[in-house]
Amino acid sequence: MTEHEWGAWIGRSESRTETIAPDRVAALAATLDLDEVPQPGAALPPGWHWLFFNPFVRRREIGSDGHPHRGGFLPPVPLPRRMWAGGRLEYLADIPVGATVEKRSEITAIDRKLGKRGELVFVTVRHVLSTGGAECIREEQDIVYRTAPAPGAPAPPPEPAPAGAAAVEEITPDPVLLFRYSALTSNGHRIHYDLPYAREEEGYPNLVVHGPLTATLLQGFAMRSRGGAKLVRFAFRGVSPLFADQPFRLEAMPEGEGLSLWARGPEGELAMRAEAIFRS
Repeated sequence: MTEHEWGAWIGRSESRTETIAPDRVAALAATLDLDEVPQPGAALPPGWHWLFFNPFVRRREIGSDGHPHRGGFLPPVPLPRRMWAGGRLEYLADIPVGATVEKRSEITAIDRKLGKRGELVFVTVRHVLSTGGAECIREEQDIVYRTAPAPGAPAPPPEPAPAGAAAVEEITPDPVLLFRYSALTSNGHRIHYDLPYAREEEGYPNLVVHGPLTATLLQGFAMRSRGGAKLVRFAFRGVSPLFADQPFRLEAMPEGEGLSLWARGPEGELAMRAEAIFRS
């Protein structure tokens, strides 16, 4: 299928409705080792909506990488690697735990580019989450498809993380954390729990930390860094992968009305860059 034919997917939309189940919320709190669990009626923390609205397809509809087969709502881009590259979120109103929420999704852009390691196709999807007729979250999600690196090809040198952090937290992601987050988000991508696949098929040295998990941790860290202030906008972009059993750091420094944030890998590399804006 050509880039021109993928354009037929722009404007395609779908809608899902789901209850923000308290047991799933409690399970994520336990997975993140939090002492406080959001109770029914309390506000769902930023990033936790990614627990929901994830299709759980029949086993025969799953590809070799653990993702659902190409096609359907998303365009059938034939490139073998697929990942969530980043996104932008607006938090307009609280979503209460236990509420019934509608998620409306629309494909807004498909762009082909050539990167340092080959062809890339970026698909941008806009999501709106509403409850009781009121919009609560507006989100743009960037999905990237890319070619597989040539066997033995050296990885490009990593970008160093910024210096001068005013706040720091350290995280050690173990395989159980990655497995539980995969299960809670219905994420079957094998790079997060199948070590032989991650190493032999996709060339990673270890299990890969989920981008949305890192983004969720950064949002919680941002709120703690600002004394629980209300987060209203958050943007993030994955830069390089993080791996199981390798400690990484969440770091932040004040910038304008909010915070500049990043995840620093174990060798000082920039793993994820983010910005957070709070209600004044």
